[in-house]
Amino acid sequence: MLRVEFHCHSIFSSDSLSEPADLIATCHDKGIDRLVITDHNSIQGALTAKALDPQLIIVGEEIVTKEGGELLAAYVKEEIPPGLPVKEAIDRLRDQEAFISVSHPFDKSRGKWSLADLLEIAPLVDAIETFNARCFPQLYNRQARIFAEETNLLGTAGSDAHALFELGRGAMLLPEFEDAPSLKIAMKDVMFDTKASSPLVRLTSRYASLRKKLTK
Repeated sequence: MLRVEFHCHSIFSSDSLSEPADLIATCHDKGIDRLVITDHNSIQGALTAKALDPQLIIVGEEIVTKEGGELLAAYVKEEIPPGLPVKEAIDRLRDQEAFISVSHPFDKSRGKWSLADLLEIAPLVDAIETFNARCFPQLYNRQARIFAEETNLLGTAGSDAHALFELGRGAMLLPEFEDAPSLKIAMKDVMFDTKASSPLVRLTSRYASLRKKLTK
């Protein structure tokens, strides 16, 4: 089984200071076999890391849509710009055969998915994020799990790490896979190894954002 981290950020996100090389080193230290780097509206960090460790890194992206909610994609070949209508963003991801999940769909402090929007896109995506280590309270993750069961969707888990120490807190154990179609098959046998982060981890994101603004 592969230990997979599906949701994390690098210095190419405005609210993270994690260098691609440091993400790779931390994964090796923690026994993470696959890392999907999902920077906000960018694949540059993932591409940089993949050049350093092609076996470990899967190119992903977290994409903010016109509706305000975010998609979480893996095996992205072409960067998706922010602010597109969600159906257009999904179509662009489908065109490049990406695996499509939905970031922290019920977290009221991050993203603005309405229930109507989620129900409309449920048949169009592969999964929703049913565990995000940065969801406070955990009620948001429970709501996501219930939604996934009711709509027959797969569930992804991730740490949503913006700092290195968070990596692996939302791990998935999966059979071998090599692309989006085989990932979808592997997800049917997923096992989760998850631990919620402290609400204080969000201070790392705020610090990163502030530091970047001050050093521009």
